[in-house]
Amino acid sequence: MTSPSPQRPPELPNRPKGESDETSKDLDETSKAPEIPLRRIPGFRWFWLSRAVSGLGSAITTVALPVLIFQETGSPLMVSLVAAAATLPYLVFGLIAGTVADRVDRRRLMIVTDWLNAACLASVPLASALDVLTGGHVLVVALASAALSLFFDAGVYGFVPDIVGKGNLAGANSALYGADTVVRIAGNAVAGGLIFLFRPAGTLALDALSFAVSALLIRAVSHSHSHSHSHSHTTERPGTPRAKQPGWKESVHEGLRFLYRQSTLRVMTVVGTLQSFSGGAIIGQLVVFADRVLGIQGSDGRIGLLYMAWSAGGIGGSVLLPRLRRRFEAFPLLLGVLPIGALLGLVVVLTSDWRVALVALAVWGSAYLVVLVNTMTYSQEVTPAELQGRVNTTRRMLSSGLGVPLGALVASTVTVRVGIQAGMSTAVVSIALAAVVVWGVQLRRWLRGRTEE
Repeated sequence: MTSPSPQRPPELPNRPKGESDETSKDLDETSKAPEIPLRRIPGFRWFWLSRAVSGLGSAITTVALPVLIFQETGSPLMVSLVAAAATLPYLVFGLIAGTVADRVDRRRLMIVTDWLNAACLASVPLASALDVLTGGHVLVVALASAALSLFFDAGVYGFVPDIVGKGNLAGANSALYGADTVVRIAGNAVAGGLIFLFRPAGTLALDALSFAVSALLIRAVSHSHSHSHSHSHTTERPGTPRAKQPGWKESVHEGLRFLYRQSTLRVMTVVGTLQSFSGGAIIGQLVVFADRVLGIQGSDGRIGLLYMAWSAGGIGGSVLLPRLRRRFEAFPLLLGVLPIGALLGLVVVLTSDWRVALVALAVWGSAYLVVLVNTMTYSQEVTPAELQGRVNTTRRMLSSGLGVPLGALVASTVTVRVGIQAGMSTAVVSIALAAVVVWGVQLRRWLRGRTEE
């Protein structure tokens, strides 16, 4: 794995009004950060492995939990609630998790939440063995596990820059997301066989084990790995906040203020939410689209290929992003990728040939992940270390917590009232709107630059 060469982030030297001097300093430091191959950063190797192991376990649980809750209750409503549990914590605890991550040792936070998640998931096979497992127990575990994962993720946002330095973030994030995509595909593929062998409740024990292994691997990230490079801004342990924090209420407001005042990040957050809306719409209606438009019904194995194409496209996106960031800055990159995504979405919606849809979904998935990781990387680059948790969990709260479920809900409503192609088109409209937003902002900046000249 290699990292992209350093570059000067957007808006320098002509920074738009409203950008703070602190943000400018962060951007300057990022632009000067030396390139270091990720394979030479031992701390990142351990962390990457921890994410791969934990991601594999979580991918298996994604399949096993709905099967288990339906087996226990026979209720489609409970199945839906388990699915909603994956994103609900972002709306409820998003701001709190970010504040906590910015006030404590992030490395320790991640280790503790991994161990708690292991215990939480292990309670399911234990209760099943004792014959006391209930549907309510499974639902509580789904919610608690998702909430703990949220606190873990809040720590990750500041932990990764501490390990690799801001100049290596595009490569590091691409490597993490690429590994996550691969293990998610593998986990989904083997989940059915594992459920058959161990039953749904027993399968969750494997995920509990993966969290325990993850905790041990993160513990192996030694203190020296985060500040052994000249570009690091801190002499503390990986994930430790550098400055004394204000009160809880002021901490939340501080993160929100930074996100609002940093104009490019604010626009990219809006774009990320619109893109997540499209993701919720496309995945939420893909089965119906396959049945009514592509002629893929019931247990036809091609439906699995469609889902796999979307996920596999993410692997291509993770490979592309570091290369694209060598040539393009974060915001200009969106000017090209978003229109391409909208065009590919239109191809999917208009085609009735499953093979064309398969290819278009794969390339669309690549564009989708490029936008996702590009936005996350830029946010980590420009956000001060002491604000990483708050700023990035707020972004994630808006995208994953709001955008994905809202996209699924709107698309399903349009499908019922108008038709499946109209429902799928909501995803295309959302991405097209995101493209209009970034092009509108860019044109305004060009015009303002000419006026100032």
